[in-house]
Amino acid sequence: MVQSAITSRIIRESIAVCLTLVVIPSAQAQPNILLITADDMGQTAGCYGDHTIATPAIDRLASQGMLFKNAYVTQASCSPSRSSMFTGLYPHQNGQLGLAHRGYTMHRGVPTLQGLLKQAGYRSFVAGKVHVEPDRELPFEFVANKHDRGFNRRDVAAFRRHLQSFLNDVGDDSWFALASFTDPHKPYGGRVEGLPVELLGPDDVTPFAQHGEFDAPEIRTEAAGYYNAVKRVDHGVGLLMDLLEKTGHADDTLVIFIGDHGPPVTRGKTTVYEFGTRIPFIVRWPNQIKPGQVHKGFVSTVDIVPTCLTAAGIPLPSPLSGRSLNPFYQGEPREWREYLFTEFTTHGPGFAPQRAVRDNRYKFIHNLLPGEPKNGIGVDGCPIRGMLNDRRWANTEARRVFRLMEQAPEFELYDLHSDPLEYRNLAGDAQFAEVEDRLKSVLLKWRQETKDPLLDQSYFDRLRAHTKQHSDRIAAETTQAKVAGKEPPYNKIDMREFQETWQGN
Repeated sequence: MVQSAITSRIIRESIAVCLTLVVIPSAQAQPNILLITADDMGQTAGCYGDHTIATPAIDRLASQGMLFKNAYVTQASCSPSRSSMFTGLYPHQNGQLGLAHRGYTMHRGVPTLQGLLKQAGYRSFVAGKVHVEPDRELPFEFVANKHDRGFNRRDVAAFRRHLQSFLNDVGDDSWFALASFTDPHKPYGGRVEGLPVELLGPDDVTPFAQHGEFDAPEIRTEAAGYYNAVKRVDHGVGLLMDLLEKTGHADDTLVIFIGDHGPPVTRGKTTVYEFGTRIPFIVRWPNQIKPGQVHKGFVSTVDIVPTCLTAAGIPLPSPLSGRSLNPFYQGEPREWREYLFTEFTTHGPGFAPQRAVRDNRYKFIHNLLPGEPKNGIGVDGCPIRGMLNDRRWANTEARRVFRLMEQAPEFELYDLHSDPLEYRNLAGDAQFAEVEDRLKSVLLKWRQETKDPLLDQSYFDRLRAHTKQHSDRIAAETTQAKVAGKEPPYNKIDMREFQETWQGN
């Protein structure tokens, strides 16, 4: 009787424990997939050598998996960047040339990670930004933003809460979850739902290195706001990883953590400079990836689709510009990318297209509209634009460099070993002619192979005229609204002329 009573108590307690768990996973042939994105976050974490703030959760994730030192987005603009994460194609291939809320959209019928996983039986979840059109090509079953109309995308605890609800319902099915933190996108917002507990001020930080001599209170205030927001991202990553542990999914989930591009400041977001395109990229997959690996090979967000589909045993779509990261699981692969490509076409209003390539030392940039103002000098309200006329910086190197963004040369060439900030343009220097010619040829070949539509002069001219007309209309209506004391209208560009049904080539 005593043994029977003890056994019954153990059974009751075991059942109670099981009931407190969100889900009891069974053995799966296909891993679950959790993709975590931080909006506008560059390599500003401790595991990447930036110790401005402590990032224990991100650092722990890196120690449990593999960290890529040379990781890049395809375009430093939210919608185009995310389109590559979801398609494995460059924006000029999938059609998402600019921001979705400004009217830009992918070609119809482009295969997406969400769609292919759904066809394979995966359940799907998203909290936060998707920001790619058309919606029908990006199917999600559980959308936190619609499930909770009051969802605050800076409340990182809400991400955990909604993912927990999804896992409560998903049972033993394989699942794909996208957690898109809004931080550290502007406006930074100070403290949100009590986080971060301690706020940094302008005296606690130094300006970003890319801003050179521009050391002023407004620049430090901007940097402090950015790092406060990164603190929230780190806390959110910790919450999600804790949820995987508590639900029994820590070992059967492939986790990828990335930024969708670099910080929203001058020479970062909306440029093809390193500070804009280089991101954190961490992959964790217990029993498949040896912990604590650090790799220097060039990886890109176009690699996310083939990496996830290969892990799930799903055939890869064609064409596909990305490559599965599987070769890295057992160490540095013998053969990988020799060159890394990035691009920029547009963000919202405006048209300043660029294409860029780098090897292990040099970066070459082709500005397709030389002489036109380059994007990124005052991006998202960065105060540097307003500081350029200040006599304090009249003779500084930084002022010279930033002024060049207002009248971009056709070609730029940088030695990233001796000039990691990309301040000294070597294009046209006879000493580097061979390097420039080689990279120029490589870049053109890539554009041809990936069928860059901007190689077609007719398309280029029509798109340029179309975007200029749109920008001029916005400028005129904004001026009229200000004179009338009203809010300016929010206009979208009409891209129907340029969007065609996807043909897979």
